[in-house]
Amino acid sequence: MSSALTDLCRYPIVQAPMAGGASGPQLAAAVADAGGLGFLAAGYKTADGMYNEIKQLRRLTGGPFGVNLFMPQPALADPSAVEVYRHQLAGEAAWYETPLGDPDSSGDDGYEAKVAILLEDPVPAVSFTFGCPTRDTLDAFAKAGTYTIVTVTSAEEAQAAQWAGADAVCVQGVEAGGHQSTHRDDPQADHTGTGLLSLVTQVRETVQIPIVATGGLMRGSQIAAVLAAGADAAQLGTAFLICPESGAHLLHKQALTNPLFVRTELTRAFSGRPARGLVNRFVREHGPYAPAAYPQVHYLTTGLRQAAAKAGDAQGMALWAGQGHRMARELPVGELIELLIDELEAARAALSMRSPR
Repeated sequence: MSSALTDLCRYPIVQAPMAGGASGPQLAAAVADAGGLGFLAAGYKTADGMYNEIKQLRRLTGGPFGVNLFMPQPALADPSAVEVYRHQLAGEAAWYETPLGDPDSSGDDGYEAKVAILLEDPVPAVSFTFGCPTRDTLDAFAKAGTYTIVTVTSAEEAQAAQWAGADAVCVQGVEAGGHQSTHRDDPQADHTGTGLLSLVTQVRETVQIPIVATGGLMRGSQIAAVLAAGADAAQLGTAFLICPESGAHLLHKQALTNPLFVRTELTRAFSGRPARGLVNRFVREHGPYAPAAYPQVHYLTTGLRQAAAKAGDAQGMALWAGQGHRMARELPVGELIELLIDELEAARAALSMRSPR
């Protein structure tokens, strides 16, 4: 790892910031204490809510951690398409006996207020999703002593992040669970993402800053593979989702290894932006018709997802998961990281033995 990343974590393992409740203080603290870099997900939280979780996390661990922010999204959604989708979801609202949400609740996720808090009371690392901050913002974080990471899905986005002054990029392959962090949401590019190993290699040949690789990583041998391809660290999300310290709903955790859910798919059904999740009834019925309208669709379906969870109905929930979800291991964070490092070292040793002398 680069020296700056080494200062943040003993092992080359980063816990993905999973918005929606999974990546809370307990999970981030457990990862930090085990030698990885834990992350809080500030997405969908208020600025005050984010700061309260930061304070909780500081009480739980003295180790370094990060906070992830969603970049404000341009107003590109077609209101008429959102209204058509609202009518399509009327049956879901009746079934779960809950009203549909207001699609115009928030477009910037409180970004400026969150940035202001993080500059006033700095944390060790901040990452960004759905775009790249301005150079002024990244320079301000640098002056505050905060390590910045921009999530990218192409070599072009990685180059833009380097030019803007990011300390590192998080390279996200199409295998990743949850939202694809493209800087521009282009419906014409749906289902055309690049696999992680190819993407890491492309980015490594394009930028000079450190790379954190993410997308479908569940085993130490996979971490070894992305490190060999040029990454400096690996970010895992689904692997931590099933841990007891994760704040994910129990039904979500159970679904990851339930034979009933046989595959994942990129869908706009729940949020209006491509996100990989387990294919359930909601995805099958509504995915083909969901408009490119983020975060409007996210707010429209929030109540439905909450009602489905309350009713114990996983078929109506957003079950975000990477392609490797069936390899999830229900272990405490400390044991999981220890096992991942053992697997990483075993893979490196095996590779060394096969290498010509």
